[in-house]
Amino acid sequence: MNDIKNVSVIGGGTMGNGIAHVFAMSGFEVTLVEAKQQFLDKALDAIEKNLDRMLSKQKISNDDKKATLQRIHSTLNTVEGVMKADLVVEAIPEQFDLKKKVFQEVDENAPKHTILASNTSSISITKLAAQTKRPDRFIGMHFFNPVPVMKLVEVINGLETSEETTQTVMGLAEKLGKVPVSADDSPGFVSNRVLMPMINEAIFCVYEGVAEPEDIDQVMKLGMAHPMGPLRLADFIGLDVCLDILNVLYDGFKDPKYRPCPLLVKMVDAGKLGDKTGEGFFKYD
Repeated sequence: MNDIKNVSVIGGGTMGNGIAHVFAMSGFEVTLVEAKQQFLDKALDAIEKNLDRMLSKQKISNDDKKATLQRIHSTLNTVEGVMKADLVVEAIPEQFDLKKKVFQEVDENAPKHTILASNTSSISITKLAAQTKRPDRFIGMHFFNPVPVMKLVEVINGLETSEETTQTVMGLAEKLGKVPVSADDSPGFVSNRVLMPMINEAIFCVYEGVAEPEDIDQVMKLGMAHPMGPLRLADFIGLDVCLDILNVLYDGFKDPKYRPCPLLVKMVDAGKLGDKTGEGFFKYD
């Protein structure tokens, strides 16, 4: 069970193509599964561009790039995409019903020994695992953006995740050159339980007219040595994603301290989601 050679990644967005990239670069055979050809093309293009960037910085050789791309296979068929997988990593949008549907299909068609992992940043691993017939082989594998650069992988244990599954995934993260940190399933895990209230509080400072976004970020960068201010980071993550995570925290703990700022809700309603739409708390070309 512990000998993982074939990895399937479901979803080729920013996180999914980054996850496929790091597995392929570390010598694993990767199958990238997407719903539409245009999304698949975009994902493969992003991987090649990221490899070119590494090549220009002399972090990899031309042979490394070629070998990495040769290890990545792609398909629009989920069943076909997981039939040989030793590990499946799901990286689709943060919506429980979408993930539930995908994991039920994957569970039916992946080999019995296959470990199922979710890259969710906040949804309950225990609840997702319960949608499958293998909760002992279900785990959270939360990567950070940009995946090829960021070292951390939060490894989240559901209520029934086995010790063997945890150890396999921790070892796997190390093979990718990452630093795994283990945590038990809880709304927002560690990263977003700490980060999102800080981002939300920064948004409240804008909402209440305490200071301008640039000044709030400057305080956190110069005073707290953050490489990126909380509002710039919110734009980078996506304001819609921040709102989704805050809602998970609010619903999970029923604690008003996680209540999303009305300004955040309004900006998401207006379609000002940050980098991905060209405008959030800041404007982007």
